[in-house]
Amino acid sequence: MTIINNDILKVGIIGCGLIGNKRAAVIKNDPASVLRAASDVNVINAAGLLQQFGAGAGGRACQDWRDMLSEEKLDAVIVATPNKYLKKISLWALQRGINVLCEKPLGRNPWESERLVKVARENGAILKTGFNHRHHPAIFEAHDLVSKGAIGQIYYARCIYGHGGRPGYEKEWRASKEICGGGELLDQGVHVVDLFRWFLGDFEEAMGYTQTCYWPVEVEDNAFAIFRTSDGQTAMMHTSWTQWKNRFTFEIFGEAGYLIIEGLGGSYGVEKLIIGKRPVKKGGNKNQYLGGAPEEETIIFDGPDVSWEMEWQEFTAAIREGREPLGSGCDGLEANRMLAAVYLSAKENRPVKISEVDS
Repeated sequence: MTIINNDILKVGIIGCGLIGNKRAAVIKNDPASVLRAASDVNVINAAGLLQQFGAGAGGRACQDWRDMLSEEKLDAVIVATPNKYLKKISLWALQRGINVLCEKPLGRNPWESERLVKVARENGAILKTGFNHRHHPAIFEAHDLVSKGAIGQIYYARCIYGHGGRPGYEKEWRASKEICGGGELLDQGVHVVDLFRWFLGDFEEAMGYTQTCYWPVEVEDNAFAIFRTSDGQTAMMHTSWTQWKNRFTFEIFGEAGYLIIEGLGGSYGVEKLIIGKRPVKKGGNKNQYLGGAPEEETIIFDGPDVSWEMEWQEFTAAIREGREPLGSGCDGLEANRMLAAVYLSAKENRPVKISEVDS
């Protein structure tokens, strides 16, 4: 689909819940995009979203997403449904040459992801995975510092990400394996492994364990995993629905120091980036470090969450420039391959090569 730079992008949203509304609010504030249609199993939700964020009387609310995709001339569609429906809906749009931002994960498993990536290429459509975490300012700044060699050669990364659910969480759609494909590992863990790949590159091997500690569900409420690259770099993670108090901590350690991201704003606490630099011997080269604690600088990002806006700008720029976006369909596929390797490792109690997961 060819988009002229000064054209207004006509956008549709399928799934008008919390995330659909976040996306719609960003579109409303983008002078180069307009929300033309919305679809939800409860059409009242679609109508309400259009009334608040859409193109006024010109917008169309649909109960059946097929009607929206078949009859509306859209440049892009956001698919923000439960995981079970992501592949089918995104596939319909991509087959019609419509650019797609599919919320994470990109399907319930790598086989669903691979199909979407293939069809997007065949139809010349842009496919983006909803990895807004890359656009949190502390994470984005940390990646820029790593790219510039600020902490030298990277040795390893760590992440803890979790919350405590809420009353009735076991009855929500996220507790269903058939609807979701997995539990907390797939829910929040997919963001973590995407960040691991973004900072360290592709991984070769995974080892993991899953637990169902508290919630009476058929999926895991805790997951632990370790990944290794072919060069021996290591990344380790714990994602949890029994964290009780919301927490996000992401750490990258290198030869010259470390970067620590804490918080994501809101209930996860103020977002901040801690930059630790190992002291260098006076007159020495960069590899001659003194002992003792590194000198730290802390940057506070206490403004509103801009990750959704920044991700939308990246997606629309990729459409106009005809290129792969940051957090692409391929990135979504590779993240799901990493998670599938963890699930296989937990099942068989052994390290698993990522290449064993045949997408």
